[in-house]
Amino acid sequence: MPALGHSENADRPPGPIGRLRARLVGALRAVPIRWRILSIAALNSAVVVVLVALIWNGSLVLGSAWDDVRQVRESDRILALLESETGRLHNLIHRYINQPSPDLFAEILLLREAVLGTLSNRAAKDPMLSGSVEELERTTERFLNGFGELRSVQATIAKTYEDQVQGPARDMAGLYSIIEGATGHRDALIWPSLGKSREAFTAMLVAANSYYLSQSAGAADDARRHTETIEKTIPVMIDLADNDLQRMALQRLGARTASLREGFAKLSEQLTSRTELLRNSIDASQAEAIGAIDDLSTKMRQREQKAQETFDRTLADISRRVLSIAVIFLGIILTAGVLIALSIRLPLQQIMAAMRAITLGNLDREVQGTKARDEVGAMARAVEVFRENAIAKRETEDELRASKEKAESALLELNTAQQNLIDAERLAALGGLVAGVAHEVNNPIGISLTVASSFARRTEIFEAQLRGDGGLRRSQLEEFVQSSRDASQQLVANLTRAGELIQSFKQVAVDRSHAERRQFSLSEATDQIIASLRPVLKRSPITLEVDVPEGLLLDGYPGSYGQILTNLFLNAANHAFADGRAGTITISARPRGADDIEIIFTDDGAGMTPDVQRQAFDPFFTTRRNEGGTGLGLHIVYNLVTQQLGGRMMLESKLGQGTTFRIIMPRVAKGGAQSTEIDGTSQWPNRTMSST
Repeated sequence: MPALGHSENADRPPGPIGRLRARLVGALRAVPIRWRILSIAALNSAVVVVLVALIWNGSLVLGSAWDDVRQVRESDRILALLESETGRLHNLIHRYINQPSPDLFAEILLLREAVLGTLSNRAAKDPMLSGSVEELERTTERFLNGFGELRSVQATIAKTYEDQVQGPARDMAGLYSIIEGATGHRDALIWPSLGKSREAFTAMLVAANSYYLSQSAGAADDARRHTETIEKTIPVMIDLADNDLQRMALQRLGARTASLREGFAKLSEQLTSRTELLRNSIDASQAEAIGAIDDLSTKMRQREQKAQETFDRTLADISRRVLSIAVIFLGIILTAGVLIALSIRLPLQQIMAAMRAITLGNLDREVQGTKARDEVGAMARAVEVFRENAIAKRETEDELRASKEKAESALLELNTAQQNLIDAERLAALGGLVAGVAHEVNNPIGISLTVASSFARRTEIFEAQLRGDGGLRRSQLEEFVQSSRDASQQLVANLTRAGELIQSFKQVAVDRSHAERRQFSLSEATDQIIASLRPVLKRSPITLEVDVPEGLLLDGYPGSYGQILTNLFLNAANHAFADGRAGTITISARPRGADDIEIIFTDDGAGMTPDVQRQAFDPFFTTRRNEGGTGLGLHIVYNLVTQQLGGRMMLESKLGQGTTFRIIMPRVAKGGAQSTEIDGTSQWPNRTMSST
């Protein structure tokens, strides 16, 4: 469809379709836009209502069909469980018959109760299986009753085997021992026949046990054959007997052999009966139960298939209806949407053209459609107001630009003033540090000068005594030696102290005046900084405790570390212990993992309020503005820790309970030695005094 606002179509006369569309659009322009949009929403709502009704009706049918499918599957699961339990019970019965044991019997009883429970609790309550439960119960009862009969037969077989097979066999073994004992020597004529009979007896016992355990036909034949061999050898041995004891034992052996033969025959009959009972009662009943379960499973599958077909057919019917109604309503909605869009699109294109001209700077073009009374006309009038405001805005931009230039000039002057203020405070702090160290060094040097002057006068007196006419006494010599030793010791001690102070001040001054990166010991650097702060400690009742272990090495900027520690110390002296208040400052350090070191600076002074804590690191924030404070100390400390050393800094404080600064910095500094610019503004310079 060609665009309405195109210049080539503007001059072309509209056709019948164009005229019809123009009339429809004109009719729609008389309706407010909100009602046009609500009509589309009403059509959509109608579609939703119809579709919901169809889906609801179909869902009822689908729910009924799905209930049938679910019920059939549940019944099929019950049948599968019955078949599994029955098959397992059948296997356990066979195992029990072959190898009776109390554990197997107990398991058979438990499984029997499980099968009966499944039939009475689940199958009887299942609506699809309730009509067939009685037949399954009868078949299962026959199967379980057959096990009772089979167990009775098994007990009879065990008794027969024990009394009529094992009993005569034990008697025969004793008789063989008697016959062998009554035979005087191995060369007796009876001995070959006795050995053959004894071998046949042993083979018969093995075959009888094998037959009892496995019911092998070959084992039964072997047992009978060996029994016949024993019976044949007995008359021969009677004829060859040497004494009455042998003959009496052989006669008794013949009688027990006959009893064994009869018992074995009876055992064979009972085992055959057990086999028939197992086949006809157990296996047949189990097969009948499995057959009944299979028939029910077939019926369940047929019913499930029928329910599934109903479900699929209903679902396809619902899909066709929903699709048909959706297509019809979609055509209606599209037609109405196109007409409503056309009634809004053309005036909006005119407004967009006016807005585009305004954004391009063409403010002389008037906005069309401002006289229309609908919502689009109100938008056109709003655009006209926007055009008038844009004209007024253009007139004020020049004034704003001039004001901006004046503000930038003022900001530059303010930055310069801030830089000068920080430099002046840094020089003042360094001057105060030099004066303090000079005063500290002056004491040992003055004492050394006094001792040296006294020692010189004592030397002159000693020289006069030495040259005098009276001579030099031993006591005078010892007194001179002792005084010389005392003077030298005082000179060495005071000059050493002065040298240490000068060396510490020299190292601290070098570190602070040159932001050089080097590896340094945290303990040594801390001691040097503390030495430079001794003058402040002597003038105030502050106790300083240091717990920095040896061996903590840092690769960074010792000057920055000195500035941090000095600023924190002086900040505590000026604020935490103001007005000569006594207290304790603790500086401790410890490793934190493999890469970081934690430094804790704690005082038990006045503490901070929550409002002061929130602004403590802000530049130019101070609680002592009227006493000359500038508020840069903690701000510089924070910048040195976070930017130059690449660490983190945390503040903990409670009013009246002291303040704790926790500094976690890496063993290898991550920042740079030179100040960098952040967001176009240079960092604050380093400093050693704090007036926060």
